[in-house]
Amino acid sequence: MKELQQIQRLFPSEDGNEDSQRHFLSLIEMLVKNIDSLKNPAQTMLGELKEKSDDYYESIIKNSETPSKGIALEEVVDTLVSLSEGHPYQTRNYVTNAIPMASIPGLLGSLTASLLNSNGLWDVYGPAAAEAEIKVVTMMSKLVGYDEKSSSGYTTWGGQGAVFTSLRLAIAKQFPHAKEEGIPNNLYCFASENAHYSLLKSVEATGIGSSHLITVKANPHNHAMDLQDLHDKMEQVIVQGGIPIYIAATTGATDSFGIDDVKGMKEIADQLTEKYSLNSVYIHADSAMGGMYCVFNEYDFEQNPLSFEEEVKQGLMQIREKMKYLHVADSVCFDFHKLGQTPYISNLIVTKNGEDFKLLDLQECETPYVGNRGYGNYHTSYTLECSRMGSAISIYAALLAFGIEGYQQILANYVRVNHTFRNKLLANFSNVAVTNNHNPGPATAFRFYKGLPKWEEECEGRMSLKEINETNKWNSLIFEQIGAERDKVFFGDTTRHCLVDVVDKEEVSPISVVKFFSISPYTTVETIDTFIHFLHEQIKQVEDNEGVLSGV
Repeated sequence: MKELQQIQRLFPSEDGNEDSQRHFLSLIEMLVKNIDSLKNPAQTMLGELKEKSDDYYESIIKNSETPSKGIALEEVVDTLVSLSEGHPYQTRNYVTNAIPMASIPGLLGSLTASLLNSNGLWDVYGPAAAEAEIKVVTMMSKLVGYDEKSSSGYTTWGGQGAVFTSLRLAIAKQFPHAKEEGIPNNLYCFASENAHYSLLKSVEATGIGSSHLITVKANPHNHAMDLQDLHDKMEQVIVQGGIPIYIAATTGATDSFGIDDVKGMKEIADQLTEKYSLNSVYIHADSAMGGMYCVFNEYDFEQNPLSFEEEVKQGLMQIREKMKYLHVADSVCFDFHKLGQTPYISNLIVTKNGEDFKLLDLQECETPYVGNRGYGNYHTSYTLECSRMGSAISIYAALLAFGIEGYQQILANYVRVNHTFRNKLLANFSNVAVTNNHNPGPATAFRFYKGLPKWEEECEGRMSLKEINETNKWNSLIFEQIGAERDKVFFGDTTRHCLVDVVDKEEVSPISVVKFFSISPYTTVETIDTFIHFLHEQIKQVEDNEGVLSGV
């Protein structure tokens, strides 16, 4: 019995007694304090960056064993803190990607979900998750412009989960028996060449096949899908006997923050389906990155109640001009664990027509654990997951705490910071080009050259493949140098920012760039000089190593 009581001490109390409560809170306090002791706003890591040898993980495998007897919870906390050392942390100098500093309301919501152990599968098991989910779907439906009385949605495992669900819906709407009989072999999907790779995984997993994912050109200046190319490729598929069922609209590309024209896509799809007497093509707005900017859909830019500076206001208006058509899409998604500032994982997919989910639903006899009881009326057997974490609680807490104005302020600051960064970058380096200068937003992509920038020539297809590859290699050297010092300032990079034509080949070439992504609330215009100084040091180091004349 004594041993069992020791095991019971590993759990929260069942009666809420103060002794158990104090013990639990003391452990949480110990964890938070010790992690906080590792913080340094001038760095991007908790504590020191861990150097990892080639056999680092092999050594972990060799030395990891489950103890025969459990250790004290205080020792567990110490171990967790040790595990946290060297972990990236979103200080003002963290500008690598859309991995946010989780907000306090988001953390409180996540803690609540964990304390309740709320399974969103069925409201009998997870009433808090179910209620929060309905609330956040309604909130975001209204912001997007959907009719909240007919829309629906749920939280899933990320933008990938939203893309996969929307593709399943696209198949089911045209072929309701596909889940039993399989899919036809002539289905086609369309996406920009700048679309997220999650769609590639989804067409493979659904059986459509990656060769049936048609890549549509993107404008290298604003990184939005070329609508004429979409039209031509869709029509070519139709004429050859294919059935277009799905278009992914990238509304906030990961690296460039390019925003596809959802309204224009819808018009082209409707025109072609009417011309060839086909069913409607499903359009999913992959707004995992940029969807939060829909909070500006009703903002009065003329009155400008939040007093945004003129350049910030112009940038936000440019974003809204495309984001205001999200409601045209059949579904949208929001990665709250990106610009929503909540912990991983908290993604929300919202469909215009909630009845569509019935096409994916299972029969009651197929779900004997849920759904065929005389109690409980919210069960989600149409989701791919059988058990779902209650991440809607975290989203709900964040929406309540920030409100529309709070999100407007932080999202506007990302635009403000990037506008300032671009100006100072170009003023300080003569050998750099901003490769997404037409896209205001939280991200800036930039490319270094050994001499004067040739970005316009690259965009227009006037450079050879060899010349572009040489510049790519040059930027790769810079990636390595900057990456080695990421504990000071953590920049991002990508080897495929976009694709451009080349003058001497039929193929297209990927473009390598450095990426600045403002995601921390502590990154402000006052911190920009730190980034410029850091880049000066790192670029000089690369140039000295390579014997290149400085372009500064």
